[in-house]
Amino acid sequence: MRIACIQINIAFGNPKENIRKVEEKIRKAAMLNAKIVVLPEMWNTGYDLTNLELTADVNGEETKNLLTRLAKELQIHIIGGSVSTKKNNHFYNTMYVVNNTGELIAEYDKAHLFKLMDEHLYLAAGSSKNIFTLNDIAMGGVICYDLRFPEWFRAHSLAGAKIIFVPAQWPATRVDHWKILLQARAIENQCFIVAVNRVGEDPNNSFNGNSMVIAPWGEVLWVGADEETIGLVDLNMDDVEEVRKKIPVFKDRRVDLY
Repeated sequence: MRIACIQINIAFGNPKENIRKVEEKIRKAAMLNAKIVVLPEMWNTGYDLTNLELTADVNGEETKNLLTRLAKELQIHIIGGSVSTKKNNHFYNTMYVVNNTGELIAEYDKAHLFKLMDEHLYLAAGSSKNIFTLNDIAMGGVICYDLRFPEWFRAHSLAGAKIIFVPAQWPATRVDHWKILLQARAIENQCFIVAVNRVGEDPNNSFNGNSMVIAPWGEVLWVGADEETIGLVDLNMDDVEEVRKKIPVFKDRRVDLY
C-alpha cells in the first residue's frame, strides 16, 4: 500500500491559494502511483482563527467537493488532513476521508483543542472517534494535539485501527516532542503511524516539517525535511499482525485494573 505524505507550506488565511496547491500536489501524488494521499492540518486557512467567519468552509462543502472530485477522477483514497469549517454556527477543525470512488466515508472534528494556539477560543471540540475502512483495512485518524493523549490512540487501536493518521501544524520549537511521541504511539499500539506536518511560517509560529511514517515495531520508515515535499512509503500491512503476535500487548492488558 503506497502512501503519499503531502508536506506543504500553507498560505495564511488564503483558502483559494491553498486549494490550488493541494489539488496540484494530489495530482502529482497520483502520478507517483500513491494509493492513499495524506494532507496536513488546517490546510485551507492555517491558524488565521480571527477571520474564520470569512474563510472557514461552510459545512465543509468546498473541501468535500474538491476531495470527492479528485478521489473519483484519480482513483485514489484521500485522508484530507483537516480544514477549518463552520457547522451549525460553530467553527471546527475537521478531517474528511474520501475513498477512491469519491465517497465520503469519515468526518472527524478534533477532540483535543490546543490552548497555546488559541483553538479553545474559536473552535468547538469533537466528541467521537474516527475509525474507517480502506482496502478492507481498519484505520483511524486524529489531529495534531491529539498526539499528546495516548488513551485516545489506544481507543482507536482497540477499535481495530492498523494505521493511524496524524495531520498536524506542529511548531518547530517542539519538534522533538513530535518525533518521540509519534514513535511511542506506534510502538505502544503496534500499528503504523502516518503523520503529516506543515512547513513555513505564520505570524506566530515556525514549522519545520519532519512528517513521519513509523512501522509497528517503531522503525522510522520516512522523515520529511524542512521544505515542501511528497514522501512516498510502501506499507506491508502484514507487519501489524506479526508484531502483535510477537508481543501480545492487547491480550496482556489488565482490564481489571484500568
